[in-house]
Amino acid sequence: MEHANTCGRDQAKVGIRIAGTGKYLPETTVTNEDFTRFVETSDEWITTRTGISSRPVETRLFSWEMGVRAAEEAIRRSGIPKEQIGLVIATTVSPDYLTPSMSCLAANGLGLSAPACFDVNCACAGFVQAVDMAEKYLSSGAFETVLIISSEMMSKVVNYQDRSTCVLFGDGAGAAVLQRGSGIYTSEMGSDPAGGGGVFMRGIPPSSFFRPKEEPFDPLSDGWPVTQGFELYQNGREVYKFATRALPTAVRAACAKAGIEPAELSMIFPHQANARIIETAAKNLGLPMERFFLNIADHGNLSSACIPIELREAEEAGLLHRGDRICLVGFGGGLVYAGCVLEW
Repeated sequence: MEHANTCGRDQAKVGIRIAGTGKYLPETTVTNEDFTRFVETSDEWITTRTGISSRPVETRLFSWEMGVRAAEEAIRRSGIPKEQIGLVIATTVSPDYLTPSMSCLAANGLGLSAPACFDVNCACAGFVQAVDMAEKYLSSGAFETVLIISSEMMSKVVNYQDRSTCVLFGDGAGAAVLQRGSGIYTSEMGSDPAGGGGVFMRGIPPSSFFRPKEEPFDPLSDGWPVTQGFELYQNGREVYKFATRALPTAVRAACAKAGIEPAELSMIFPHQANARIIETAAKNLGLPMERFFLNIADHGNLSSACIPIELREAEEAGLLHRGDRICLVGFGGGLVYAGCVLEW
């Protein structure tokens, strides 16, 4: 994979502790059958190609409010006073505002007084990238407690006339409270930046601004497919090829830095883009599907919120135990990928 992280630091001697996790999922769900009312599709077509049966859709809250609800649970479960949170990192590709940041909005909603705040836009790899950033701040001693909030409202950016894309995504939020801990921590990050046109959403149309130019500026001059407004575009075939390479690449590399084999992992928490991507990656790694956490059937693709929600649900199901070696791995628009190995 292109532009892999080749940091020579012995990461395995630095650990983090995920002290608490939280999630928020909307009460409203849209089933595959619901989609047949307005696009040409079927439950069988969606299920066999994606593994998705239904997905949550938010109808009442802002995206940052969903994040606050997930964060409240994570803070409560961590047992750490919220006053100790020194840094808030929010990940999203579907913010309510370009500014202020989602991290600032959520910090205010949580009643935090003066934490450092910033947002990360690494698409579906966002949570893993945020974990890696948090580890750097924690290991340096810059902060003692970091709150990560991943909140996505994909229902507001999909094109509901594009049956190949609109059926994939849902809404939800996940959060985690992190502190420095013992045990291993390693990461692997990389990208294929030439593949940016495979998954994209254009920003504010440049034509909406006064831009003094001798020639009219064409906001669609990037050569990518024409879309409307903030509409999401995805080339499923290209993303599939990238993801089935990136997922095992990140897992193997992060494990190698930790001095372990993928088979020594208790569980892998992958981004939930498509069940077939995960099945293909499992075969590539020579691991049983039971080693991969799956919730795509009920949630669909929640972009950067997938992995923190998986962690919360794995805890709820009693699948995680202190000392377990786990891998978090995400991939998405950019095109980017990120994986990390840590002890629970």
